[in-house]
Amino acid sequence: MASSLFEPSGAVPDPTASDAVERYRAIAGTAIAAAVLGLLSPLAFLDWWLAIMPVLGFVLGIVACRDIAARPTELVGRPLALGAIGVSACSLVGGLAYLSAVYAAELPPGFQRLDYSMLQPVAGDPPDAVPDTARAVDGREVLLKGYMYPGKQQRGIVQFLLVRDQGDCCFGGNPKITDRVLVQLRDPAGIDFSPRLLKIAGRFAVRPTGTAALDGGVLYHLEDSIVR
Repeated sequence: MASSLFEPSGAVPDPTASDAVERYRAIAGTAIAAAVLGLLSPLAFLDWWLAIMPVLGFVLGIVACRDIAARPTELVGRPLALGAIGVSACSLVGGLAYLSAVYAAELPPGFQRLDYSMLQPVAGDPPDAVPDTARAVDGREVLLKGYMYPGKQQRGIVQFLLVRDQGDCCFGGNPKITDRVLVQLRDPAGIDFSPRLLKIAGRFAVRPTGTAALDGGVLYHLEDSIVR
């Protein structure tokens, strides 16, 4: 008998038995990477550049599905890849729609956007020269985004310098004169100091003024301003 104690030890095993054992298949690395990026894809709701997360998650999910289809006996993870594709796509569409709505709502009626690039002198002009792009909005209502220059006062701030970035202002540097705008808030209660990006709406003015806060003073002002 096949199961007899007297069966020779060198008997050949039944080949059908090994065929019944399922061959091991690894989870595709691209599927795992797509899943990780899919989990991070809701970050797209925070800022425009973070939309790269769902884009990469979506692309890697597609790549994973193709890899698994090309090597079905070696790779698994299709449900993981499909889930990453779905989450990434929803986050991308939802994030861009949300940021677009915020972008449109932050601009008060009758205001126009102002960017620090519009305040820089033309190549070849002195560093404190006022370009035509800045003079064109002199006296107009604008919205400008920037960072509060740190000072001694931390609360109830009604006047402060709005600078282009935190590179100079947070390490004791002296931002370029064309990278600073003196803000005067409308609300006498003022605001507290914040290191975060601020959106300031007010009346733009080109008026060279000296200030004790920075060497060289300022060229630009935002008057009767509010924080958006």
